[in-house]
Amino acid sequence: MSKPFFRADQVGSLLRPPELIAAREQFQNGQIDKAALRHAEDAAIAEVVKRQEACGFSVVVDGEYRRENWWIDFVQGLSGVEIQDGNPAQAFVASNTDHDDHDHDHDHGWKYVPKNVVTTGRLGANAPITAPDFSYLQGVTGRTAKITLPSPTRLHFHGGRGAVSSTAYPDIEEFFADVVKVYRAEIAALEAAGCRYIQIDDPLMTYFISDRMRAEVVASGDDPQARLQRYVDLTNACIAKRRPDTTIGIHVCRGNSRSGWISEGGYERIADTVLGGLKVDHFLLEYDDERSGDFAPLRHVPRGVKVVLGLVTTKFGRLENADDLVRRIDDASRLVPLEDLGLSPQCGFASTVDGNIITHDDQWRKLERVVEVARRVWGDVKA
Repeated sequence: MSKPFFRADQVGSLLRPPELIAAREQFQNGQIDKAALRHAEDAAIAEVVKRQEACGFSVVVDGEYRRENWWIDFVQGLSGVEIQDGNPAQAFVASNTDHDDHDHDHDHGWKYVPKNVVTTGRLGANAPITAPDFSYLQGVTGRTAKITLPSPTRLHFHGGRGAVSSTAYPDIEEFFADVVKVYRAEIAALEAAGCRYIQIDDPLMTYFISDRMRAEVVASGDDPQARLQRYVDLTNACIAKRRPDTTIGIHVCRGNSRSGWISEGGYERIADTVLGGLKVDHFLLEYDDERSGDFAPLRHVPRGVKVVLGLVTTKFGRLENADDLVRRIDDASRLVPLEDLGLSPQCGFASTVDGNIITHDDQWRKLERVVEVARRVWGDVKA
């Protein structure tokens, strides 16, 4: 059975237009109601879909225009959880230095404190969270509409067992079982609405590349490798009941807010477990610079599982050379057959409302370059 796969893809978030940012601020200040904000979102999404179609994409996204950031809105739609400020002692120095781009005043070494998801009661969802968003998106395009979901690991990593109520869940396995129920129900609701391409976003599995983050896991009482394997098993369980014609891709990156990143290093340390163990249809992987390592870990990807190479950076404005991108795709094809490869930016352009340190014009030039190179390499943007 044929499943959607695209030679030219994108991760999901796009820079918000000024009028949408203004509408969100007005809503937060009580100047407009939720219906008025929704109307502004609808208009902005319809317009950004036209721009994606004009670029030549066969798959379109809503830019995550209805979200504060890539994960909070989904989690806020669940019952039994609270989102709390993280511990400043666990702040990251999130680098966003780029020595080749002097067009912007970068916040070098800004500190990022991850918020914690605290499970206070039994986890659940009273209604589908993203299905209404998908329905609107599909209604304004004749092309494939993709919806992104935050990884289930986001409900556990920051805080671990200590962030899950022992009253609600005396057995942690019951917590993980409820996470699976939530995700299976959300995926089923998306499928019932007609969605056939769902992307899971996971920047947390790359934390296991970092010695610092592995030490944090040890301090919480867990073995890092055992927890990583648990996350792979959890994700596999969440997607196990998808329809045979539904594509699940997973985006595994290293952080992206405000052009920064959290984790550094190649995928090798987690490749056997993550690339070799996740039962997804394809990976969307970050490969935009030396910080992401080489292609050698791709040897762990099972034959037939596809890989979208995130070779175009969303962090800074300089435009990648098309010949260089073609050469890198050729290099990767020595490990994964060319027919199983695609091309995309390494991450979204706006993991949060603020967006990355990049202009709208730069964003669209980069997306156009993705389509241009995909056509040059594969002859088409869809497999």
